[in-house]
Amino acid sequence: MTTTDNPTNRYTVPSVTLATQRTGLSSRTNSLGMRPMQERAYAKRGEPYLLIKSPPASGKSRALMFIALDKLHNQDLKQALIVVPERAIGGSFADEPLTHSGFPWDWVVKPQWNLCNAPGADEPSVARSKVRAVGQFLASDDPVLICTHATFRFAVDELGVEAFDNRLIAIDEFHHISSHPDNRLGSQLALFLARDKAHIVAMTGSYFRGDAAAVLSPSDEARFETVTYTYYEQLNGYQYLKALDIGYFFYTGRYLDAIMKVLDPALKTIVHIPNVNSRESLKDKHKEVEEIMDALGMWRGVDPVTGFHTIERSADQGGGLIKVADLVDDGDPAQRSRVLAALKDPAERGNRDHVDIIIALGMAKEGFDWIWCEHALTIGYRSSLTEIVQIIGRATRDAPGKATARFTNLIAEPDAAEATVVDAINDTLKAIAASLLMEQVLAPRFEFTPKNAGPQADFDYGPEGYVEGRSNVGVNETTGQYHVEIGGLTMPQSPEASRVCREDLNEVITAFVQDKSALERGLFDQENTLPEELTQLRMGKIVRERYPELSPADQETIRQHAVAALVLTQQAKQQQVDQPVGSEDKGNLALIQGVRRFVNVRDLDIDLIDRINPFEAAYAVLAKAMDEKTLRQVQTTIAARRLAIPVEEARELAQRALQFKKERGRLPDINAPDAWERRMAEGVAALARYRAQEKAAVERRGVDDV
Repeated sequence: MTTTDNPTNRYTVPSVTLATQRTGLSSRTNSLGMRPMQERAYAKRGEPYLLIKSPPASGKSRALMFIALDKLHNQDLKQALIVVPERAIGGSFADEPLTHSGFPWDWVVKPQWNLCNAPGADEPSVARSKVRAVGQFLASDDPVLICTHATFRFAVDELGVEAFDNRLIAIDEFHHISSHPDNRLGSQLALFLARDKAHIVAMTGSYFRGDAAAVLSPSDEARFETVTYTYYEQLNGYQYLKALDIGYFFYTGRYLDAIMKVLDPALKTIVHIPNVNSRESLKDKHKEVEEIMDALGMWRGVDPVTGFHTIERSADQGGGLIKVADLVDDGDPAQRSRVLAALKDPAERGNRDHVDIIIALGMAKEGFDWIWCEHALTIGYRSSLTEIVQIIGRATRDAPGKATARFTNLIAEPDAAEATVVDAINDTLKAIAASLLMEQVLAPRFEFTPKNAGPQADFDYGPEGYVEGRSNVGVNETTGQYHVEIGGLTMPQSPEASRVCREDLNEVITAFVQDKSALERGLFDQENTLPEELTQLRMGKIVRERYPELSPADQETIRQHAVAALVLTQQAKQQQVDQPVGSEDKGNLALIQGVRRFVNVRDLDIDLIDRINPFEAAYAVLAKAMDEKTLRQVQTTIAARRLAIPVEEARELAQRALQFKKERGRLPDINAPDAWERRMAEGVAALARYRAQEKAAVERRGVDDV
């Protein structure tokens, strides 16, 4: 983890930086016109249940077109229904002349079956006509329909899942699904899987949710074949973009007084102002937009065609005119429609100078395509990590002349003098969680094996090659995979555990960094929190709850692999920060060198990894970002919440103590010099006290009964 310093703002919080190698691979096409991600997905086109995990701008919409057309022409499916979360995203599935690039068929959607273009909202009272249209489509011979999630939900409720037999249902932005019973689309999906007569293609750029609920239940997820294309591969394969910076900046007072410290008018920027119910909001969204535009320069009018505001910058800001699109003003529907139409105008897609800054509230996030965006500036924390990933995706399009993209989250600093310090701490925790998550999302895919497992084909193990008896690290630059050997590491025993270790470690890590207790203690109660309590107890609990059907051995394997991925990413980044001045490491090669430095310093084993606090780097940056008084207040607030060992934690510590006894031939000693051994002994003692209390309570009830 690194820090990003802004010369006009002394408040600095963790920043993630990825420097790319610009291989150009992610934009190259094969003989059928497919980019690498699309080719990878198309290779699995015969699967009835397909889950595509791929970042924004990687070509998921086009990949779905290729797969759907093959299913219609070669797999005897009757029709394809494309289901998107909002009407604006329906434009991503407009007609495409795919035959021009070598594919056998074109993608064509008849206008009456693109229900995202039909007038009317998607509420039940006004959606009946769209539901009737879905029924008419199913009775027709036409191949493709596009509708929103809401329209599809209403249609399934009215027509039943059996009406969609032998058809493809493609669900875009799949993270809107939830395994929670209250999620209607998630419940309907479970019915489709149970009936097993429709094909499902699910697509998402972030296979996790902000509410910590799982997208699919483990049993349903196991039925999907997964195609994963990572952010690492996507950004590394760009032609123009050299680096992505993700920074978090604290401010005091009003955000409007600090915004120009991070808003550079020279950059193509999307500004997401805070929700009116958030702590950062000034409760008047229109006035906030006016103040932002006033800070940018002198207002010179509104373009009658586009609806964009024209702002003249002062000489000390560089001068010149900039165009600002206001998506917050909803007072004049005609004006708002004019602005939206101008932003979507396909004739202006390649025009870098069409618009300079977009100010939005609840818009211009998911599915919004503006390739020239260089800076996504978000005010106020976002409770959903998925939303953070989606917003960052607005800036990660590749475009000529666009060398750097950045995401900035402007957050109110916790004020030690305020009674609301606890709420402010929660905001800070969410920001740090997002930072840690993005660090992981941007990292390459790790493949862990036990020590001395032997070299793997197509992996580079450095100048000395693979060395027996050492913890080796290899990299496959083509696939963006790292092979890391770890002493004492266990390997999965079941196919499902193998799939989790291969595909879902980021989702496990997401649940971990969203765990409030882990974040609080890992960041602000380090003196009283042993790393093993985080890496073994908290991560272990999360894995058991997420994968209850797996054996204890497989659960422990997943825990080890997830902790290793998180800790190695953090430590490798720290090694990058500490590397000597003048280092030749460039781009993503610097990360692999960081891993190798860490391994060379310490012979890598799972015990070592478990003894590293995965939040340590974030805390080090926070200590620099906050003044001593505020940091001490935050730490005191967190430490005050610490209670005696809960019964679940005592039980887990006792289980670790039994494992300790198997390995050492004795139980942990409560007076041992090793802090983790003492903690396990305390857990055994606490569990004994709980059991004694339970026994006494039972005996008391028995006496009362007599």
